[in-house]
Amino acid sequence: MKAIVIVLIFLFCSTTPAKIEKESSPTHKVPEEPRSRFAMLDDVRILANGLLQLGHGLKDFVHKTKTQINDIFSKLSIFDKSYYELSAQTNEIKAEEEQLKMTTTKLQATNEQLKNMSLDMNAKINYVLHDKSRLQIKIDGLEEQLTQITQSQAKETEKTEVSALKELIGNQDKNIKELIKTVAEQHEQLDQQKNQIKDLEEKMNHGGFQDNNENMYVPKQMEAKVIRYLSRNATGVHLDCSDIYDEGERVSGIYTINPNGSKSFNVFCDMKTDGGWTVIQQRINGTLDFDQSWGSYEKGFGDLEAEFWLGLENIYAIIQHGDYILHTEVEDWKGMKRFIEYAFSMGNQESGYNVSLTPVLLEGVPNIITQQSGIPFNTKDHSTDRKRNASCTENYSGGWWYYECGEASLNGKYVKPKAEGKAERRKGIHWKPGKGRYYTLKATKMMIRPAEFEHLS
Repeated sequence: MKAIVIVLIFLFCSTTPAKIEKESSPTHKVPEEPRSRFAMLDDVRILANGLLQLGHGLKDFVHKTKTQINDIFSKLSIFDKSYYELSAQTNEIKAEEEQLKMTTTKLQATNEQLKNMSLDMNAKINYVLHDKSRLQIKIDGLEEQLTQITQSQAKETEKTEVSALKELIGNQDKNIKELIKTVAEQHEQLDQQKNQIKDLEEKMNHGGFQDNNENMYVPKQMEAKVIRYLSRNATGVHLDCSDIYDEGERVSGIYTINPNGSKSFNVFCDMKTDGGWTVIQQRINGTLDFDQSWGSYEKGFGDLEAEFWLGLENIYAIIQHGDYILHTEVEDWKGMKRFIEYAFSMGNQESGYNVSLTPVLLEGVPNIITQQSGIPFNTKDHSTDRKRNASCTENYSGGWWYYECGEASLNGKYVKPKAEGKAERRKGIHWKPGKGRYYTLKATKMMIRPAEFEHLS
């Protein structure tokens, strides 16, 4: 562009001086010098060259301008596109704004409903609290009435028990009178036997002993029967459940016994398992906690028709007059029942109620003791043999005759088989030689009966 301007200025300067000089001096005529044709041709060439350069410059200018215009159009297209997108986004924002306004309106309406519901709930809660106070007053009144009814029933029960005791005493007196009569008859028989013995002695001196030998046998057999009867029922009461079974009772349940002159107490008699068993322990479903103190294990605890421990004092009162069999029955969580029987004897309180056990019958239950005597009973708060059983009472649950820690514990904690942790299952009811002390049992029953028991068919 600058080159074109320079050429134009050059052409203008080369042509205008002659004209100016001609016009400025009209009076003086200067003779024109003839110009050469070649000089004019040079001017034409210079002009043509300048025009050519001007054309090239214009072409470049047009090309650059076209490029700039295309860039401008491209930018305008991008601008139009951005403007369209902004317009679309603006429309979307407006739509979302309208939706937000509608949602806000709905939320305000919902908030009002919640406020109303909250007010209704508060009113209902106040009403319920009022009813609760009224019901509590009624419950207090009913509890007072129930207490009065219970007291009155207790008095009636005491009257019933007194009448039953009177009846029992009357029956005992009747039995004692019959026994006295029987004893008198036995004295008469003994007198007759003495006379017969004298006669026999005299006949022996005369060689008549052989003829009267049979007459002497029958009174001895009768005397043996009378002695056995007096040893079991001389007081007119029941020593244990085998006595009750001998009298013809066949219904399992709670009965009253009075063994060896001790105070009367109730026991549960099992008349089904071969009959005449006195139950001393029973576990069914874990409703009773057997982790009790020494005093509780001495006196007994629980419900005779559910889970219970009869009591060491009561067990000793029953078995001290003879040899007994201990029948131990266990049931696993699959419903499989097994039992084992031991020849069983137990010492008094001073000996720690130690037991002596000799296995006599095994029915699917492994034996934990081959033959052992003098095993004391221990609880967590009382250990007769601290040297041997201290760790047993600390690591296991419930009172038991611990021969070896973990061998068996039928008074342990009621633990289901899916309980987590060996320490927890170790405290459970178990019989180790079976499936180990970590395999807990579902149910147990311990029963005693005289070793020479002859039940009626």
